Amino acid sequence: MAGTDEDTVAAADDALYVLTAVLLTPAKFPSVLGDDYPEACAALGLAPLADGYGLVLGQDGEGARWTVVIDDVSLVAVAIASWDCGMEYELSPDERTVVAALPGWPLAVAVAAPGVPAPHDPGPEADDRPPLAPPDTTVWGPAQRRLGADEIALQWAAWREQVDDSAFPAPGSAAPPGDAGAAADGPGGSEGNGQQGHSGIRRVLAEARTYIDSPPPLGRVRSSFAPGDARTLRADGPGWSLVARTDDIAFVLLDEEPGEVLPVGRGPELPGLLEALDKMAVRPN
Repeated sequence: MAGTDEDTVAAADDALYVLTAVLLTPAKFPSVLGDDYPEACAALGLAPLADGYGLVLGQDGEGARWTVVIDDVSLVAVAIASWDCGMEYELSPDERTVVAALPGWPLAVAVAAPGVPAPHDPGPEADDRPPLAPPDTTVWGPAQRRLGADEIALQWAAWREQVDDSAFPAPGSAAPPGDAGAAADGPGGSEGNGQQGHSGIRRVLAEARTYIDSPPPLGRVRSSFAPGDARTLRADGPGWSLVARTDDIAFVLLDEEPGEVLPVGRGPELPGLLEALDKMAVRPN
């Protein structure tokens, strides 16, 4: 959600017309930047501070793209919450909170500031660092896989209704090794009736179990609100993403299976795994 036209902050010796802002914290960060919070920070050349950052994206008076990093996380959180409710909020961070002004945008922004040239990267005369740019999501890779997991978490009900629970093995029965079932079209992509017998799913569940005894980098496992007493659980690892409801099934996405979404039935093991992961997960304040 874009800010108001009057929202400005100082950046690169010029005013910045604020277009949007996002949080970069252990519990909530742009997943296109990495599988965990330290990795996302490293993509922007930032130290992984415990309290995190706010990223303010906008244009200067010449239309150039800038990302201003501030350490006033609560200010950005309030602005985002206000915009999400359809309210205006003037996001004007104090200059003392500015950690860095980075050329370019790390995320795609669909809006532009009125009255200035179209968005473009700053020239080398303004900043000689390579400008930030959104990952190429036209081809399947880690960024696309993580974005797919984001979409499933946001649209859980739409994805869940595509899954026929009868496709899962009955409790106590064994799934055929490597059998992912027949594929069916799901919202925004293809969906396979995955089973725990799928080799990729077995690998993901095994790696997720290791997180319980050997905690992974901060932000690899995150827990957020879900209806009722459930939680939405998100876990990522090398080449995989998992999205689950603690009272329901899970979905797995793999780098090696472009566009495929593999459901995982609860069975005898998944509930305990999800409960254990939720206990160690990072949660929003």
